[in-house]
Amino acid sequence: VSPFEGMLSGDAYLWSKYRDDKSLMAKFLNFTENRYDNARGYYGTVGKGSTIKHCRIVKDVKIGEYTYIKGANKLKNLTINSSETDSTQIGEGVELVNGIIGYGCSIFYGVKAIRFILGNNSSLKYGARLINSFLGDNSTISCCEVLNALIFPGHEQHHNNSFLCAAIIMGQSNIAAAATIGSNHNSRANDGEIVAGRGFWPGLAVSLKHNSKFASFTLISKGSYPAELDIKIPFSLVTNDESEGSLKILPGFWFLYDMYALARNSWKYAARDKRNQRIQTLEFDYLAPDTVNETLQALNLLEKWIGGSLLNQDATDKKKLGRAFLKERNKDDKLRVFATNIESSKRKVEIIKPFEGYEALSELVILYATKKIVEYCIDKKLMKWIDIKSELQDDKVSEWLNIGGQLMRTIDVVELKKEISTGRINSWEDVHDHYEVLGQLYPFHKAQHAFASLSLFLSRQGITLNKEVFISSLEKGILINEKLSKKTFESRNKDYKNPFRKMVYDTDEEMGAVVGEIEDNAFVKQTYKETKDLNKKVIRLIESLTFENN
Repeated sequence: VSPFEGMLSGDAYLWSKYRDDKSLMAKFLNFTENRYDNARGYYGTVGKGSTIKHCRIVKDVKIGEYTYIKGANKLKNLTINSSETDSTQIGEGVELVNGIIGYGCSIFYGVKAIRFILGNNSSLKYGARLINSFLGDNSTISCCEVLNALIFPGHEQHHNNSFLCAAIIMGQSNIAAAATIGSNHNSRANDGEIVAGRGFWPGLAVSLKHNSKFASFTLISKGSYPAELDIKIPFSLVTNDESEGSLKILPGFWFLYDMYALARNSWKYAARDKRNQRIQTLEFDYLAPDTVNETLQALNLLEKWIGGSLLNQDATDKKKLGRAFLKERNKDDKLRVFATNIESSKRKVEIIKPFEGYEALSELVILYATKKIVEYCIDKKLMKWIDIKSELQDDKVSEWLNIGGQLMRTIDVVELKKEISTGRINSWEDVHDHYEVLGQLYPFHKAQHAFASLSLFLSRQGITLNKEVFISSLEKGILINEKLSKKTFESRNKDYKNPFRKMVYDTDEEMGAVVGEIEDNAFVKQTYKETKDLNKKVIRLIESLTFENN
């Protein structure tokens, strides 16, 4: 992959992912060579309003306007993008070689980066080492080592940890202290890779083997994981139970136990998106086409695994058997459910709280459909069932891909690649224009996907989506929305009730002065407001549907 100024995470992903498409690879190289020549003899330049002081080596560097550089050890063969509104700052002790730095970046305190691209509004701090890697917009790496990684926008990596094998991390991720992602080699070759969907969160001292793949919003608890993993269940907690010698997965963990952290994840990355040029439409909501498609797949798998775990069953259709059991089961049923094709080992993989997890993921589909359909209908003034059905009905649930933080339908990506290969798109500017067009269509495609997802979800229960069923689903969506809003508050409030958290304070007043009162929590207030606003929109649409002329 040949880096270039203005390269987006979507560009890097397309170029690195579809290596088998020789025509596409040749076009990407041609785009880059046509945009920039490889002639020698260019001088470094310094833009107006820039400050450079106390630096040891500055060689072949293009310095943008209003850049502030102080105390750098070595800056060589760099492009530093900066402007009056998005000033980039480089501080003491850094060594940067062969890199492209985006607008509004901060690089301080002993950082070493070689052969790298740093996206807009991103930071490297406190001895971070970034080598052969692309770090997307709105990201921070400090005290860490990252090699050979393609990281999408919205990434947080602090404390001492290592990313030592090739990895694609698809954004909204947080790497905890002492994590060693991919340093457990399982061959003599340097051929491993880890792919993680949005919201990847390996916990303290997690050690993983490659190749491994993780669904969106996977939380991995502390431990050394002995084998490759293919975690297909989104929003799950993965635990290595060494005492029992098994792997355990708790589906829907965030909805059951830590709704505050999940909801805040979506909010904080959207709030931190300070890009002035938004060529790619980034998705930060945990309710989106990629996560819902994974959820629909997870429901299928849970039904299959539950059916396969029933004793003395002769049915060949395990999924059908599991679905029937879920519908009729006793709430106190103690059935142990085991998964297959999750870990590259012979030990058992157990699903913890499978019934609660199944219910939580099912509610997610209904809430997603409620939010996205209602928001689109209110915006487009679609207040009649016949109009909603006519505009949003699709034959099947569309497949989606995460292209550098921007969600695109698979059919649109295939078409994009085809237009590049045939020459209808013949520059990186044209590619970026295509991103913007798809971004403008995204609300419609998302609403259409939500309608199809709801229809598929209901059809699995033998229910046809008509106006009455649609209204009933919206009413359920209100209840689920209120339930999750309440859980968001409760999961934060438990920190205020925990005696072990309170014991370091002599009084409640002292604790409130230090950590703030929960009633004053801005995010909790915003959650309540958003819940009320959505409920008003849903009620407005329901009333319109209820009283329309048939």
